[in-house]
Amino acid sequence: MAVVLTLFLISSGNVFAKEFINGIDANFPPFAYVDKSGNPGGFDIDAVNWIAKKMGFTVKHQPMDWDGIIPNLEAKKIDFVASGMSITPERQKVVNFTIPYWEIKQVFVGKKASALTVNEVLKGKKRLGVQRGTSEAEWLKDKAAKNGWNFELVYYDSAPLAIEDVLNGRIAAAAMDDAPAIDAAGKKPVKILGTFGMPNEQFGYAVRKQDTKLLNTLNKGLKMLMADPYWNELVKKYLRK
Repeated sequence: MAVVLTLFLISSGNVFAKEFINGIDANFPPFAYVDKSGNPGGFDIDAVNWIAKKMGFTVKHQPMDWDGIIPNLEAKKIDFVASGMSITPERQKVVNFTIPYWEIKQVFVGKKASALTVNEVLKGKKRLGVQRGTSEAEWLKDKAAKNGWNFELVYYDSAPLAIEDVLNGRIAAAAMDDAPAIDAAGKKPVKILGTFGMPNEQFGYAVRKQDTKLLNTLNKGLKMLMADPYWNELVKKYLRK
């Protein structure tokens, strides 16, 4: 007897009734992280959970290495990425992004008691930490070659790991988005040294090029969320402390 698999559309008409897997950076507070109990948390986690409930699908948040997250998306090991991902021309060649939902700028972070300046980091033969696979890592590498900046880039799996090496003196400063920098400054004896010339970027959710139905659903959900009072609650909780 033939087995017939029937897929039912949910009432919104946007997606098939199923579970989607969201690939996340496990150590990128305040947007995404995994707590000591192994539970995903953060701005993007709460936002996607709200969208999933409103749009009628379930979601699983899957931690993975950031520098391999787009290859894993392309390989269909995950369905989308909602984890503080910058919309860049390079990434847009291989994935589609939702509407932007947050704008960030890149900064250097140093010890709280440090008198180090941004210019000294760029031109003073300093060791500079940065998360591998990020837009700031590529920008700094490219600009250093073009401008003759003589810092040494040291790569990390996450921004918080770079912060730890700032504190123990292994690196002079760390480059990262301002939101995790502000988060770190509220928890550790570090401070933001300033921006370093990289243009502001916007965050969006990434999906595979062919997944237009999922893209439309996430866009609709994001618009609903950003118009709902819950959006301001999330911003206040995670991003404007």
